[in-house]
Amino acid sequence: MQHAMGAPLPPPDPSAFTPGAGRPPVPPVPPTAQGGHHAPHPHPHPQPHPHAQPPAAPPGAPPVAPQAPGAAAPYSSPPAPGWGAPGIPGHPGQPVPPPHDVTGHVPLPPVAVPVPPPAEPGTGAATLAVLLIGPAGAGKTTVARHWAARRRVPTAHISLDDVREWVCSGFADPQSGWNEHSEAQYRLARRTCGFAARNFLANGISCILDDAVFPDRPVVGLGGWKRHVGPGLLPVVLLPGLEIVLERNAERSGNRRLSDEEVASIHGRMAGWYGSGLPIIDNSTYDVETTARVLDEVLARSLASPPAW
Repeated sequence: MQHAMGAPLPPPDPSAFTPGAGRPPVPPVPPTAQGGHHAPHPHPHPQPHPHAQPPAAPPGAPPVAPQAPGAAAPYSSPPAPGWGAPGIPGHPGQPVPPPHDVTGHVPLPPVAVPVPPPAEPGTGAATLAVLLIGPAGAGKTTVARHWAARRRVPTAHISLDDVREWVCSGFADPQSGWNEHSEAQYRLARRTCGFAARNFLANGISCILDDAVFPDRPVVGLGGWKRHVGPGLLPVVLLPGLEIVLERNAERSGNRRLSDEEVASIHGRMAGWYGSGLPIIDNSTYDVETTARVLDEVLARSLASPPAW
């Protein structure tokens, strides 16, 4: 029987195949019925000499049973691309893991968000936590939003009334009377705002909160905010005259508009902040821009000499 001439084939080169890219060599075609000769192949592979020693098996490969001289190699279907024997990528045997996750998921390393140090007082670029206190109609929400929007550093405005109104079904409307449900929802809203403020501050974002905090309830009001946000909270009282408060309250709509009697009662209780040591801004004759500028000046003094509260 004639055999194709040539040197013995070397062991497969692991670097010759890329997992999942190349296709391994095509196996020989099974023998035909006449004489056991192989059918011609467009790309015949050279066969080893009958007296040549077979190549050594790679480490870890399973033992191969000796084959009788002249016996035809058994036929097997071509393996799928990217499959290989143990230790031989691309060779028929076992799957080779892909070089990366083919699902597209890229795990990201944990990143710690640094908290930038506060800037010098008076520059308008310090990381602050401000509590703007005042009665209904004092302009707290409007001033707080404008002050946060005009700063040169990231600043968030957290409105207690906005958070309180997140409750849709079962909302305790203060216009229907003050009861234990209204008190519970106010406490819940304050804790939620305090958590949001701490989260912003931990990521280097200043925040300003607004709430009608009464001086005759220090544990629930100012003390509660100090517990929720932290001792670095800077409280400022916004207290215009009663006539201005009644006029601004009349322009409100929905559940934020209170009766004149209730507005006058709240304004009277707010007068207790005089003599408390907290900074007070009477914005009766100020527009929003002027009030925000005065607030900057008050906060600069509070940073230089924090008030005792």
